[in-house]
Amino acid sequence: MKLYKLLLLLVPFTVLSQEKEKINVFGGFESNSQWYLNDTGLKDEFNLPTTQPENPLRTNSYLFVNFKYKNWTAGIQGEAYEKNALLNLNPKFIGTDVATYFIQYKNEKIDITAGYFYEQFGSGLLFRSWEDRALGINNALRGGRFIYKPTKFLAFKSIYGQQRTGFDVANSNIYGLDTEITLSDLFKFDTTTLSMGLTYVGRDEKTDIQNPKFNSLTNAYAGRLSVAHNSFYLSTEFDYKSEDAVVQVTEQIDNNLIKPGSALLLNLGYSKKGFGIDGTFRRLENMGFFSERGAKGNSFNDRIMNFIPSLTKQNHYNLANIYVYQAQPNVILADKDLVKAGEIGGQIDLFYDFKKGTALGGKNGMKLAFNFSNWNALSGTFYIYNPQDYKTDFLGFGKRYFTDYNLEITKKWNSKWQTILSYSNQYYNKKMIQETSGEVTANIVAAEATYKFNATKSIRVVGEHLWADHDKKNWAGGTVEMNLNSKLSFFLSDLYNYGNDTDYLRNHYYNIGGAFRKKATRIALNYGRQRGGLVCVGGVCRFVPESSGLALSLNTSF
Repeated sequence: MKLYKLLLLLVPFTVLSQEKEKINVFGGFESNSQWYLNDTGLKDEFNLPTTQPENPLRTNSYLFVNFKYKNWTAGIQGEAYEKNALLNLNPKFIGTDVATYFIQYKNEKIDITAGYFYEQFGSGLLFRSWEDRALGINNALRGGRFIYKPTKFLAFKSIYGQQRTGFDVANSNIYGLDTEITLSDLFKFDTTTLSMGLTYVGRDEKTDIQNPKFNSLTNAYAGRLSVAHNSFYLSTEFDYKSEDAVVQVTEQIDNNLIKPGSALLLNLGYSKKGFGIDGTFRRLENMGFFSERGAKGNSFNDRIMNFIPSLTKQNHYNLANIYVYQAQPNVILADKDLVKAGEIGGQIDLFYDFKKGTALGGKNGMKLAFNFSNWNALSGTFYIYNPQDYKTDFLGFGKRYFTDYNLEITKKWNSKWQTILSYSNQYYNKKMIQETSGEVTANIVAAEATYKFNATKSIRVVGEHLWADHDKKNWAGGTVEMNLNSKLSFFLSDLYNYGNDTDYLRNHYYNIGGAFRKKATRIALNYGRQRGGLVCVGGVCRFVPESSGLALSLNTSF
């Protein structure tokens, strides 16, 4: 690897920090390696065994270091993808290079950053730049950011830059303004929090389209309001994106279909000790927003400007994550049975704690959590040919994408034993979500038990089962985790697709591994099979192919 070049950057700053005590140096290193193997027992749909990719030993590594002196902070991050990145990451991640750098000055009122930076306006529906290495996302802007807080209740943000893509930047310019006023601080409310905000985001990209029917500059606007009083809270946001060329197939800009986009988000709830209910509604229409128009629809989350997570339960059991929903903000006019211009729906979360000493609570109490989510296409009038066009109903529900019911009961029996019982019912429309074919109804149950031997030693056992009426049919799964102490842990798991109609696809996806932790360092090693499908973090997903091999990860900070 070429990371030694990056290590050289540390030398002068390390010396400086030793000479001047007020300079603080901090950072970290992360490396994720995979040795992909030929696995004759793991078959694909064509009855072919999993084979090694070219360059089967692959590593993603990240070294970052920050330097802080009084009000000044500077940082640099180097990345290495040797000889290639892990499977199905952005192919632009290749080789070793300096990836991001910045210098920042910050006091109580002013925050100025030059270089690469991350930012979010409101909910992120118009703009969010962030890093998530598990998803292969780093869409930082390279440019400048200025934040001004003249008073406690008022804040202004302005940004300009070009978005990162691989080790380069996109061929466009991003502009942004955001202001937020906390009215409750302004008027000195005692029991009520009230704030409002306004956002502008502009993307200027010139294309090779001859005589374009759209402007190079796409303007987007948003307004938001948030209020909380005692145990009640409510927030809402409306976003509008000016008319722009629609992209249905990646890198194919449609000069004849020019449409605006919009989003409406509403969240309200009530929460107090032992009880809470939260509801979220969202409507999206043509809200894919990329720093380059042609990037829409790419499978690597590359050049994405906004943050549109799926608003469903974030399940922590393996089988409940087979049919995972992805938000549907884009336009597809493929045929009469596959038309969509966005999504409409929402979710409800409810939790209740049965008190200690009650009939259901028992000696140690009991927790109940319920989640329901439902998502549909927008209804409207759709024209497939001559020319393509559509008109949506603002609150109209079209074909169903996804429905999910979840019930979870957590019971602590004593200081050592705890159990969790979970049930999920899912409806998943593969044709509408994945643009393939079929509809799936699945029922999933999971039972979990944890026994604590002492403060640091414990064992956790999980059993799962999924019944499905279509696609890959039934699954069974199990996991055993053992924490020997605060430093050392092991796990063993298996997912078995025993109900598949095709015998050679009745695969076991087994994994065995462990982790060692000491202070700020963690090393993990595991061997096994990766089930093909979506890997999701916080409602944002990336697709990973089926594979088999040995994985090693190292994470440390200093």
